[in-house]
Amino acid sequence: MSTATAQKTSFAAVLWDYLTTVDHKKIGKLYIYGGGFFFLLGGLEAMLIRIQLIKPENDFLSAGLYNEMITMHGTTMIFFAAMPLLLGLMNAVMPLQIGARDVAFPFVNALGFWLFFLGGIMLNVSWFTGAPDAGWTAYAPLSTTSPGHGVDYYILGLQISGAGTLMGGINFLVTIVNMRAPGMTYMRMPLFTWTTFVVSVLILFAFPALTVGLFLLMFDRMFGSAFFDVALGGNSIIWQHLFWIFGHPEVYILILPAFGIFSEIFATFSKKRLFGYTAMVFATILIAFLGFMVWAHHMFTVGMGPVANSIFAIATMAIAVPTGIKIFNWLLTLWGGNITINSAMLWSLAFIPSFTIGGMTGIMVATSVADYQYHDTYFVIAHFHYVIVGGVVFGIMAALHYWWPIMFRRVLNEKLGKWAFWNFFIGFHLTFFIQHFLGLMGMPRRYWVFLENQGLDTGNLISTIGAFFMAIGVIIFLYNAIYSWIKEEPAPQDPWDGRTLEWAVASPTPHYNFKQLPLVRGLDPLWIEKMEGNGKMTPAEPVGEIHMPNGSILPFLMSVGFFIAGFGFIYQTVTDVAYIFLFGGMGLALACMLIRSLKDDHGYHITKEELEKEAD
Repeated sequence: MSTATAQKTSFAAVLWDYLTTVDHKKIGKLYIYGGGFFFLLGGLEAMLIRIQLIKPENDFLSAGLYNEMITMHGTTMIFFAAMPLLLGLMNAVMPLQIGARDVAFPFVNALGFWLFFLGGIMLNVSWFTGAPDAGWTAYAPLSTTSPGHGVDYYILGLQISGAGTLMGGINFLVTIVNMRAPGMTYMRMPLFTWTTFVVSVLILFAFPALTVGLFLLMFDRMFGSAFFDVALGGNSIIWQHLFWIFGHPEVYILILPAFGIFSEIFATFSKKRLFGYTAMVFATILIAFLGFMVWAHHMFTVGMGPVANSIFAIATMAIAVPTGIKIFNWLLTLWGGNITINSAMLWSLAFIPSFTIGGMTGIMVATSVADYQYHDTYFVIAHFHYVIVGGVVFGIMAALHYWWPIMFRRVLNEKLGKWAFWNFFIGFHLTFFIQHFLGLMGMPRRYWVFLENQGLDTGNLISTIGAFFMAIGVIIFLYNAIYSWIKEEPAPQDPWDGRTLEWAVASPTPHYNFKQLPLVRGLDPLWIEKMEGNGKMTPAEPVGEIHMPNGSILPFLMSVGFFIAGFGFIYQTVTDVAYIFLFGGMGLALACMLIRSLKDDHGYHITKEELEKEAD
């Protein structure tokens, strides 16, 4: 066989492996690849927005294209970049942290990924047919009357990917409740596992509100109903309620995993147990609970009245208390610690002041009277980017540097890591800090041009220069990932001298994770074993047979079926040919469900002898 043929065979084998995998580690990588792709796409859209606003009365983008760009940037970054990257990290790390061999439902895990990915592809197909232009929040009646099929792509893309996210949340919940290693009580779980658990509960309760809202919007646009049409007895404000009942918990779905990530990193690189572990756990739960009580603070100016506005303002301010507990506990973890400064730690340290600024402006916009001034200005843009970028993106970057050895068997190059950090960090503050002042000066959000002699020129120029710095930081990180894969040596098993169970797994990680389930004897279980001189976990069971699930192409085919059916729904009002797509796609998805239901798939067993042979 020629070398070229061997390479083709090898590529085909790898492709088939990833199309059929149900292994949580590989699915975690797929989420990171998919989320990373959409992150670059959303970043490109952001750069085009900032280039348009580099000078007054610019004509780089047309007004219509600018509307499409801001809609796609927001939708892509929230739903198809930040969330999938976090779900990828949860998939890759959480089962290892609790001493499990996989997630509870490996098949559903694969289905969740493919639904997310094809939902994101569906949304972006709209670039070729006319993208959505009603803003990422798709407020009615703008979204119900938007011409073309852009908003239809938005609806179907989010419905398909949202179903995948809901499956992921249920899967993680069942995994954490049922599959913890012996001795891993709830109050011994690492903070990242705790935040995964709480976020999964949030997903379970928040996403149905978005699903219902999208269905109603779909009926209004495609089937002639009038849920949001005031002229026919509907109510356009109901969309805002449904969207934000999902939308505000979504902020915590994004930020809480980042909180868990920072908790792990601060403890590891301070060589200290996390300060106030119990308080941190209860603060996480309280943040999640209060997150459902504050949705209407996005709606202070719609005319709910002073009583409703006051209640939501007070509830919003209350969230500052558990968040403040976390900030102080991280600082006290660092206090007196034996601190190592590396790339992961730099992202984590930079998070504290950046996120604190975002929280401070959050209290400002929570003041309902003052919000009449801030609402729909660049002050709000600055606020939520300080939270989402200064919190979530910093968290994702810290986590990628920290857990890269587990996922990709390499330690990222430190010099390149620091270059990427400083470019992004400086660019981030240049871009968004000035926007607070642009907002206070009255610059409205979502306007495609601003006029000369309004005092907005310099601020917008600085903001755009900062965006280029951020782009340079991302490019350096991508170069680092490729450089490290080609040039760096394979990473050792525990490069950071870690404290939790994921660092006890052999490198490369075997597909069954643990040959013997570990016995957990306290918080930071690996550190306890190291302190007692063992260096590795005490097993909780003898070597025995391990049951493993079979791979399957059905999750991919099922998702393709829903993807095809989506086009049928979008175009059924235009042409009868669309019904072929609609019924063909649904038929494929239902056929896959039927095969899965009727086929007895009991997986396979790795025998004790095979395990012992692997060890040799």
